[in-house]
Amino acid sequence: MQLTAVGLNHQTAPLSIREKLAFAAASLPEAVHALAQSRAAKEAVILSTCNRTELYCVGDTEAVIEWLAQYHDLPAEEIRPYLYTLDGQEAVRHAFRVACGLDSMVLGEPQILGQIKDAVRIAQEQESINSNLNALFQKTFSVAKEVRTDTHVGENSVSMASASVKMAEQIFPDIADLNVLFIGAGEMIELVATYFAAKNPKLITVANRTLARAQELCDKLSVNAEPCLLSELPDILHEYDVVVSSTASQLPLVGKGMVERALKQRHNMPVFLLDLAVPRDIEAEVGDLEDAYLYTVDDMMGIVQSGKEARQKAAAEAEAMVEGKVAEFVEWQKSRQSVPLIRALRDEGERARRQVLENAMKQLAKGASPEDVLERLSIQLTNKLLHSPTRTLNKAGSEDSDLVEAVAQIYHLDGHEP
Repeated sequence: MQLTAVGLNHQTAPLSIREKLAFAAASLPEAVHALAQSRAAKEAVILSTCNRTELYCVGDTEAVIEWLAQYHDLPAEEIRPYLYTLDGQEAVRHAFRVACGLDSMVLGEPQILGQIKDAVRIAQEQESINSNLNALFQKTFSVAKEVRTDTHVGENSVSMASASVKMAEQIFPDIADLNVLFIGAGEMIELVATYFAAKNPKLITVANRTLARAQELCDKLSVNAEPCLLSELPDILHEYDVVVSSTASQLPLVGKGMVERALKQRHNMPVFLLDLAVPRDIEAEVGDLEDAYLYTVDDMMGIVQSGKEARQKAAAEAEAMVEGKVAEFVEWQKSRQSVPLIRALRDEGERARRQVLENAMKQLAKGASPEDVLERLSIQLTNKLLHSPTRTLNKAGSEDSDLVEAVAQIYHLDGHEP
């Protein structure tokens, strides 16, 4: 089994495919545990965001793909065209680039690093991560911190949250005149709500599965904000000009019929709907309704790319740093691979030392002279330590030039004759 990464992202798969392969936050611990307990992998970390699903494993690449397809009840051949598979050094490079924001829709965005840390934490809690992946991700976090500190790759970036406000302003001239509804109360909604709150809308409502969490977010916003339950959506949707949704629901929360009724009650006043969830919270058919302006994470591509040119130079510097860190990590990995052999070699040497020392102590106890005992000890120890390499060389003869050269290098036998 080897280090491998299997995944898909906003560059390789449309939203309709990404949402089929996403892992809900509630099911992620069980999923990563199941993967690490399967025949596909010995270690596993699963990263699942609105823009990517990636499985980092010590395992068999094809077996991991089969596991992913089976977990989501999909044919492997249906998802294979959208997947990328990376092994060894390429997997290391990819992990570093993702953590640094170099593979994100928003170049240099910082949110992905926190998402990777959460994925690793869950894997640790499920005991699905061991020495190999732990070493990889500890180095990944270190590289991401260094790149963000020493380059300007994250500067001038337009976040998904700030882009949400910009999109709403393309439809409505003044956010201050609007009622804004947020569906969900997770990290993404909190980020977006903070940007909208800065524009002082007329009213903000947070709808959530639990009222306590919705109230907690309302308290943070320091504006006219009130909580409500998801079950109230059909009755209140018509009151809002802007609706932003991002939950972990596996099924849509806002259907076409619900929005149709709301538009009639609004007398066809337009409504801006932004669905940041994967899988989607708002049925795609809502976008077919007149006066309903529905956008998804993929629709935001143009806005979040603004300022990208200003970050390209910094990105080049970051890429160069990543390459250096990849080489550094790979060399460290190679050195670690010889540790068990070195330990075994030293254990064998220690065993030989103890054996000849024990014999020497017995001879001294019998009254043998120290000089004779030391002479015999040195001969026995030399014979024991050189017995294995001498026998191996005798068997190989001069035909195995690689072995001869290796022994010559180990024992510094310059100018030896084969």
